[in-house]
Amino acid sequence: MSDDGHQNNGHEHVPSRQRRRFPGISSRAYEHPADRSALVALRKLSGFDTVFKALSGLLPERSLRLLFLSDSVRVSDQQFSYLNDMLRDACYILDLEKVPPMYVTQDPQPNAMCIGLDEPIIVVTTGLVDLLDEEEMRAVVGHEVGHALSGHSVYRTILLFLTSLALRVAWIPLGNLAIMAIVTALREWFRKSELSADRAGLLVGQDLRASMRGLMKLAGGHHLHEMNVDAFLKQAEEYEAGGDLRDSVLKILNVLPRTHPFTTIRAAELKKWSESRDYQRIMDGHYPRRSEDKDTSVSDSFRESAASYASNVKNSKDPLMKLVNDIAGGAGDLGGRVRRGFGGFSSSAPRDGEPPRDTPRDDEGG
Repeated sequence: MSDDGHQNNGHEHVPSRQRRRFPGISSRAYEHPADRSALVALRKLSGFDTVFKALSGLLPERSLRLLFLSDSVRVSDQQFSYLNDMLRDACYILDLEKVPPMYVTQDPQPNAMCIGLDEPIIVVTTGLVDLLDEEEMRAVVGHEVGHALSGHSVYRTILLFLTSLALRVAWIPLGNLAIMAIVTALREWFRKSELSADRAGLLVGQDLRASMRGLMKLAGGHHLHEMNVDAFLKQAEEYEAGGDLRDSVLKILNVLPRTHPFTTIRAAELKKWSESRDYQRIMDGHYPRRSEDKDTSVSDSFRESAASYASNVKNSKDPLMKLVNDIAGGAGDLGGRVRRGFGGFSSSAPRDGEPPRDTPRDDEGG
């Protein structure tokens, strides 16, 4: 301890402050519309029900818990007590009645996850514990509690199983293509679910700067003094708007193998939500309750998701999304726009005096 009572291990103790609590809050309050629509699409995927039911009955739930119990450190009043305080506080703020067990596992890679079929388990790595300060970590704990409240742990566990133990699921009578389709759909859903959980983390921490710092550290490591929030958010804007249609396709290919969205995109999405009327209404105590969940219309949720997607496409600066918007709007000269979007097909541009050609010559191949 230093003379001012602060710890010197990188986890400064921040004096407790009053945070708003959200009694009975439904996960619908913070779930990103894309998260809900991706989950609906996932459940409609051919073969998903078969895989889900089969894995739900066969996944080693007990051995999973025993593994962490035997080879990780369980957070408690005696071990990582400050994390235990954060966990209980997060559950209190989001009104999650049963506090899930939480483990710290030795892994230099900064990561956290909420897994489990019957009941959620939260796992954080030593790499993450070493990287984040107290308020940044509070947002992460809130993020994982948000996953638990939304019921995400079941699908996350199945994704983890299918990706890490894919060779052992050959007995599922679907074939590799069906499995890969389900894995791809699960990844697409999980990327969207991270945006929801980031919002839950902000509701728990109630400190946007800490949430931003945590995301910046995940991207750039300990060197926070070398980073700038505005410049970091500008990267997201540049990433979305930059390049031509080829870059848009490359962005899609780059993100497909990932379970998490790019950190700059997460930061930009969270900041936008923090400035929204929806966030302010929650902070003012106006939010959907879990007691109303059973009366919620699935079609209404889907319409809300569709409206969100349409708005995103309309306002997106991405070249591909602009093209999609123009197609929807009936823009003319579509072929010309596509050619220009892909760099004008410079290799097949006509020489001086030659007529334009849309198809390759015979000696150029197909």
